[in-house]
Amino acid sequence: MTDSADSPAMIDIVIPVYNESGNIISVLDSFHEHVKTPYRVLICYDMDEDDTLPAVKNYPRDKADILLVKNLGRGPNQAVISGLAAARAPAVLVHMADDDYNAPLIDPMHDMLMDGRDVVTGSRFVRGGCYRGAPWLKQALTRTASFSLYHLRGVPVHDCTNGFRMFSRRLLDTVEITSTEGFTFTFELLVKADRLGWRVGEIPATWIERTVGQSRFRVKEWVLPYFCWYKYALGTRWLGKGPETVVRKTAASGPMPEVTRIDDWEPAT
Repeated sequence: MTDSADSPAMIDIVIPVYNESGNIISVLDSFHEHVKTPYRVLICYDMDEDDTLPAVKNYPRDKADILLVKNLGRGPNQAVISGLAAARAPAVLVHMADDDYNAPLIDPMHDMLMDGRDVVTGSRFVRGGCYRGAPWLKQALTRTASFSLYHLRGVPVHDCTNGFRMFSRRLLDTVEITSTEGFTFTFELLVKADRLGWRVGEIPATWIERTVGQSRFRVKEWVLPYFCWYKYALGTRWLGKGPETVVRKTAASGPMPEVTRIDDWEPAT
């Protein structure tokens, strides 16, 4: 379902891409088949030559409303943050460009958000969840961090690092995102919402390591940035740090990304 003047988008789906022509059509088809809440898709890209763009240019207009968001920087972190800056819907979902299996969860996640939660995460580590195909080191680090935060800190989700996560407009308008590496922004927003005392929730989700294209997840390079937010989460309980320590957005807004409707995009010459 797409948005229109009579039915504005209730969910903006932010998808970072890097040459995802082999995946993106099946993802868009999964939205069209399963998502009934009015939504838009924000394709966030680094370069005009990205082969994802001509693929979505040819996608039927009656099946998805698509915006293209030019990355203000480089890499997946800045691509998503650019998408979050461009999003305007009450709910914003970060979604991976190779995930064509979790679309049936989007409406229930939106319902949970509208019920008063500010973060809803897809959890791989609860009954009904699934995490398949990831390298052993990535799995070990992810499972250990999530298990220990749930039990040591009491963060009320079992999966602290999953990028498949929906955020409220209130959270995105309140919290300053300071992460600069990888997908740490999603961990950051979760632990900041928790420190504010705002409600978070989870739903069983699936994660299957990609089979088309190359993963942009860099375990060794991103361990330290993730660990910084791990310590932040522990500090909420063990150091008594409260809502006053959460960095808030200021009145001065930063640069806005270039946003193009798919009908207006033309291939780079």
